[in-house]
Amino acid sequence: MKVLICGAGISGTALAFWLSKLQFKVTVVERFPSLRVNGLQLDLRGHGIEVLKRMGLDAAFKDKAAPEQGMQIVNSAGKRLAYFASNTSGKGKQNFTSEYEIMRGELCRLFHDASVARGNVEYKFNMSVKGLKEAENGIAVTFSNGATENFDLVVGADGQWSRTRRMMLGSTTSPDPALHILPGMCAGYFTTPIPMKENDTFDSTMYLASHRRSVMTRRSDPQFLQVYMGCSTEEPTMKTAQRGDIQQEKAAFTASYQGAGWCVPELIEGMNASDDFYCERIGLVKLDAWHRGRIVLVGDAAYCPSVLTGMGTTCGVVGAYILAGELSRLHGRDDTRHATLDEALGAYETCFRPFMDQVQDGVGEESLISKMLMPSSALGVATLNFFLRAMTFFGVRLSSSSFMKEDVQNWSQPEYKSLA
Repeated sequence: MKVLICGAGISGTALAFWLSKLQFKVTVVERFPSLRVNGLQLDLRGHGIEVLKRMGLDAAFKDKAAPEQGMQIVNSAGKRLAYFASNTSGKGKQNFTSEYEIMRGELCRLFHDASVARGNVEYKFNMSVKGLKEAENGIAVTFSNGATENFDLVVGADGQWSRTRRMMLGSTTSPDPALHILPGMCAGYFTTPIPMKENDTFDSTMYLASHRRSVMTRRSDPQFLQVYMGCSTEEPTMKTAQRGDIQQEKAAFTASYQGAGWCVPELIEGMNASDDFYCERIGLVKLDAWHRGRIVLVGDAAYCPSVLTGMGTTCGVVGAYILAGELSRLHGRDDTRHATLDEALGAYETCFRPFMDQVQDGVGEESLISKMLMPSSALGVATLNFFLRAMTFFGVRLSSSSFMKEDVQNWSQPEYKSLA
């Protein structure tokens, strides 16, 4: 089977790994000139860890894992108020810090190298898909360099703003009906060269400010600090900042964080000097169907759950495994056989949609919990800090299921003989 994957991110490279195991002929196109190994820290949870182990990459992952051991909450003076260590027991639910933390670039490179090692995956960089057209017994693809080629299946793994999805839906010149930008909050990410001091640790640090502002810093490199900043989209400067205009976005965060306290002025200075700043409009992708004809979507392109769930990477990795597994059942490759490609793609949706429905349930809805986690007043911040401090005092774990969507119920990950 000849498959084209659009996007060499986490989902695309994970899918390429599985399809190479099936001896499919796989081409991955990526619009960037090389493998994108930038990006900050992410994690795998629950079923995502199970897939990683099935890939045989557990040991390689741990060799590259980020050294984060827990999360501390600090006040404006930098004093630790609360601390929540990661759960490294191998049992039970994860805390905010998972035992499977890694830099995005390291995970992407891990999946890429493992897929290339099999010899039947080709990566083409600095290239994208310009057009898709149904052809006899396949789909004709026109690339950005003018070349055309036929494939049996085209997979969109090109993220939240997926161009493949827009082409599948026929909405390339109109607003994307599947992408729902959530009101209320956007996030900024960057790194800044602030070396560790003598008493610094590799723990993540969370600081809460009024007006629904929050800052988190993390380390995987002693010389650099990862910074995550969240703020309200209702801030005047954020309302007018154009998506992708980095200078406008930086100016919006600078204005929004005036008077925030702690070491924010130093971080803002680092943000304005950074060359890896990225502003995320937090969005949710929802589709009635993840495939149409010989085009199918995976990862954020199909079902982006947003950063609010803490499950984006896990959903992409598990979704790639399920899609590959159902394709492995084509023409008698497994006990449960699919007679046609459409039947296999339908089975992928039938199997994985119950998982995604739970992860996406309630995301974006204003709730008491979301208001508590992002207080608007100084009193709200003080109250939340008091409760977090009390949790630490009494030894209460900050389970990830308290504010993430890790705890998926009544869903079992299938086993595919051809992927064993």
